[in-house]
Amino acid sequence: MAEYGEGAIDDYLSVLLAEPHDGFDGIPDYMGMADESRNAEDLWPAGPGRPRLIAWGLDSSADILCWKADDDNPGKWPVVVWSRGGGCWTEHSGGMAEFLCHVFRMEFDRCPLGDLTLWGASAPRFLHRDEQQRLRDSGINPWTGEPDPYAGMFGD
Repeated sequence: MAEYGEGAIDDYLSVLLAEPHDGFDGIPDYMGMADESRNAEDLWPAGPGRPRLIAWGLDSSADILCWKADDDNPGKWPVVVWSRGGGCWTEHSGGMAEFLCHVFRMEFDRCPLGDLTLWGASAPRFLHRDEQQRLRDSGINPWTGEPDPYAGMFGD
C-alpha cells in the first residue's frame, strides 16, 4: 500500500485507500476502506470469535478482499475473500501481494475471485487512481489508451 497506493488492477480489482474518502474529490464517502470493512464484518457469520476485517480491495464481481486482522503482527494477517457469487468466505495464507501473485500465476486450486479476469494474467497492469483520473480528464480511456467517446459527457 505504501509503495503503490490506491488504484486498480486491469480495470477489475480496486485497491482501496487506507483512509475513507471525504466525499470532496468526486468519490462518495461509501467507497472508503472503513465503510467496506464494516460491510465485510456484517457479512461474517455471527458468533464468538468474530475477527476484525480490514477491506483492501473490491472487484467488479462485487467480491470484498480483506485482511483478517486477528494477530498483533500485520505481517501474519491472512487474506479473506467474500465471494458475492458463492456467498461464502475463503481464507488464504500470506499477505496481499502474495495473494495477488497466486491469482496471477493460477496457484490456487481455483480462482478465489468471482471472475477470471486476473486469473493467470501474464502482465497485470496497476494504475493509480490519480493517473486514471488524469487520463480520463484528457479524454483518454485509461485502460485502452484510446480516445474515450464519453469524455466530458458527465461533467467534471
